[in-house]
This record gives sequence, C-alpha cells and structure tokens, in this order.
Amino acid sequence: MPAAKNKILIIVTNADEYRKAGLRTGLWLGELTHFWDYAEEHGFAMDIASPSGGKIPLDPESLTRQMLDDEGTGKRYLDRNFMDLLKVTMQVSEATVDDYDAIYLTGGHGVMFDFPQSKDLESLIARFYETGRVVSTVCHGAAGLLNVTLSNGEPLVNGMRVTGFSWLEEVLADRADAVPYNVQEELKKLGADYSTAAQPFASYVVEDGRLITGQNPSSARAVAEAVVKQLTAT
Repeated sequence: MPAAKNKILIIVTNADEYRKAGLRTGLWLGELTHFWDYAEEHGFAMDIASPSGGKIPLDPESLTRQMLDDEGTGKRYLDRNFMDLLKVTMQVSEATVDDYDAIYLTGGHGVMFDFPQSKDLESLIARFYETGRVVSTVCHGAAGLLNVTLSNGEPLVNGMRVTGFSWLEEVLADRADAVPYNVQEELKKLGADYSTAAQPFASYVVEDGRLITGQNPSSARAVAEAVVKQLTAT
C-alpha cells in the first residue's frame, strides 16, 4: 500500500429525484455522518466530491425525526460548518488519487442515476484499486462499482465478494417500482459473489482484500471501522 496520507475521499450524489417516479432522493445523510465520525475520531481527514460538483441534495427520508434522533446524524445536521461542506463539493474529475489512502462511496438512491454514468468516477475508482488503495462503498454506493473496469479488461467486482442494498430491502422500502435497476442482480451479472445479512436492514460488511462493501445505511459505521482497520494495520 502507498505511504499513508491519513486522508479519505468521500463520493456523494448530485441526483435529486427518481427519473421515472418523480420522487425526491439524494444523499442518505447518515451514510456520510456515521462514516465521517468514526474516521475523524481515528485521525483521518476527509474531502467530499461528487460527479458534477456543487451543492448536494439530501434524501428527505434520511432527515425524518427517527433518522435525526440518531445522536451522530442529528448532531451533524445541526452543525452549520459540517453541513456547509455539502454546499460546494469538488468535482470527481478534480480529485487526485495520490492525495488519499481510500475512497468511500456513500449511498442514497440518487447514486443509482449518476454514479454509473460518470466516466471520471469509474476511472478514479480503478486507479484507487490498482495503486494499492482501499475502495469502499455502502448501500446503493455499490452502484458506483458497476461500470468500473480494471486495466486487464475485467470488471473490478468480477470474482470478488461484495454486498450492497438488497432487492428485498428495496421492496420493503417501497422503492422497487421506482429504481432503474436491481443493484444486487447487476453485481451478480458481473461475476460478483454477492451476499446479504440474515435479516434485512441489519448491519453487514463484506471485506475482500482492499474492497470493502456495506449492505445498507446501518452498515456505514462498520464500513468505516473496516477501512480504518486496514489503513492503520502495521
């Protein structure tokens, strides 16, 4: 692994609605805050980037009283300085791999629309992986892996153990008719060894070398723990 920079690049969505359903979406805030809190506590700095740059929409479902009652997310939501980080994000194309130890792709249904459409993001992820850095995702963030091809011509996820938001969870979230595709099945089509937790919405993380994936919003902190563990291993 390259010399440590103690810095992580976080990728968030610019998409604010489901294209065929008209429902609002965006970043699932807790998937940012839970990861951020743990990584920051362990000495890591972070930058936030998005495919288009600029202001980041928030999924309204992630801002309900139930979600903001969570101590970490609620505290961050009330922190003006922290929330201002989402007002002006840099474009993915502006990020330099050599500045970071790892990349983390957050979720929220919005990522299903813009992550796989970003050639810059695809090449960035491939460079992170092929230069010995950690690649991590949570929930729908796994959609950002779907079009990533390595220099040998193979999909990054081919033959890799992964997870991501399951189709059962999509159905239970009442979004099966709104999403443009099935993340679970698309990963499997690429040759990924996909697995899920025994219970939907339970925290679940899969590590396959430097590829770390979390199944759902409940998994964000556990993904951070796995990333930090890898980056601080001696």
